[in-house]
Amino acid sequence: MADFTKGTVADMAQDKPDINFGTTGSMHEIDWPAEEEYWRTNYTTRPYVRADRNYDYYRNAYRYGAESAARYRGKDWNAVEPELERGWSSYRADAKSTWQDIKDAVRDGWDRVTGRRT
Repeated sequence: MADFTKGTVADMAQDKPDINFGTTGSMHEIDWPAEEEYWRTNYTTRPYVRADRNYDYYRNAYRYGAESAARYRGKDWNAVEPELERGWSSYRADAKSTWQDIKDAVRDGWDRVTGRRT
């Protein structure tokens, strides 16, 4: 039976390390199609989103945040942000966004995976 007292997937996963909660193989791998669907549907509600930028502008940032949260599992955002900033230029590929333009979206992707906020 489902435990609805747990607020996030991360909360549920703490108690059940042997169960796959929507990830591909483990909590270290993100189910990006599911995450992308969430962000594609909800990105316009975020305070940092500019009207002249569509979902594709933010897509890589959400994915980078989600993947980074899984990679740095258990680490604090503030501790890893400088490293994520350095890594953004190579992760973004052809995107024209700077870290300052995109870091709030990266943080959103991170926070959604870690269950810190949505």
